[in-house]
Amino acid sequence: MQFRSLGKTDLKVSAIALGTMTWGEQNTEAEAFAQIRLAKEAGVNFLDTAEMYPVPPRAETYAQTERIIGHYFKQHADREDWVLASKVVGPGRMEHIRDGNPRLDRANITAALDASLKRLNTDYLDLYQLHWPDRKTNCFGALGYQHQPDDQAVDIEETLWVLDDLVKAGKIRHFGLSNETPWGTQRFLNLGESRGLPRAVSIQNPYNLLNRTFEIGLAEIAIREQIGLLAYSPLAFGVLAGKYLDGARPAKARLTLFERFQRYNNPQVERASAEYVALAREHGLDPGQVALAYVTSRAFVTSNIIGATSLEQLASNLASIDLTLSEELLIGLEAIHTRQPNPAP
Repeated sequence: MQFRSLGKTDLKVSAIALGTMTWGEQNTEAEAFAQIRLAKEAGVNFLDTAEMYPVPPRAETYAQTERIIGHYFKQHADREDWVLASKVVGPGRMEHIRDGNPRLDRANITAALDASLKRLNTDYLDLYQLHWPDRKTNCFGALGYQHQPDDQAVDIEETLWVLDDLVKAGKIRHFGLSNETPWGTQRFLNLGESRGLPRAVSIQNPYNLLNRTFEIGLAEIAIREQIGLLAYSPLAFGVLAGKYLDGARPAKARLTLFERFQRYNNPQVERASAEYVALAREHGLDPGQVALAYVTSRAFVTSNIIGATSLEQLASNLASIDLTLSEELLIGLEAIHTRQPNPAP
């Protein structure tokens, strides 16, 4: 396993992180425990979750993933072996979370963190992430920004003051961003520096061969400001593994079970993913491992968040850390991207 610095901190995180958003929906607690053990054996020390998980979010399963992780820590007593990250939700249509009005203000963040700590059976989080911006912006698949002057967003500085208090209280060690834009990322960094408030150490956004939009405005910030990417959806919900080619819908697969996940379901994605899969196979390689190795190898990536619903899938995904992509293969991947850039923004 490779290890990389989390921002400018002294924390070293594994270049592959274990994602957890299927636990409590597609995976049982016993299956989750088995995944944690397998990942730990492979050298993974970074565990990523969120108060909202599992997905898709439902009132009946809200926060079940954190509870499962808390049960694991209670049974195995190895909390100190992990860099543990969770997230607080921003505003949205989720009536089951804090009376349907979650915001990134003092009352909401404080309540959310205290509840997460209790569920996770821990006194602190190594990394606490803002799951998405409080303001209305172009995240979750939208490319063009449409300004809304009447938006009553919580001010970023207010959010930073809350996080400062939580750091001083010892409840969180560091904070990170998620689903954030270049403007928002730079604003957090500038305010943190000018006001003497905590510095964001990471940004968790989607990044994969079908969605490389992070490179356009955020990659330079990530490298120059040492606020590395924690890449989610590196396999594009399994599309880049080839499991959905030619209209296939395997039983228990995410796109089979949940119609809401449409970002990676369009003709452009199908054409591009077929090319990526074919190229990997021409080189005698597993398409999923190629897709994961590409993400992990990018200079702006701190950690690649992988997930799986079976131990077989997880073992294959973990093995991608040992794959070095040849120059010929990288040229081939870039040629496909040039022909069909970002079909799933």
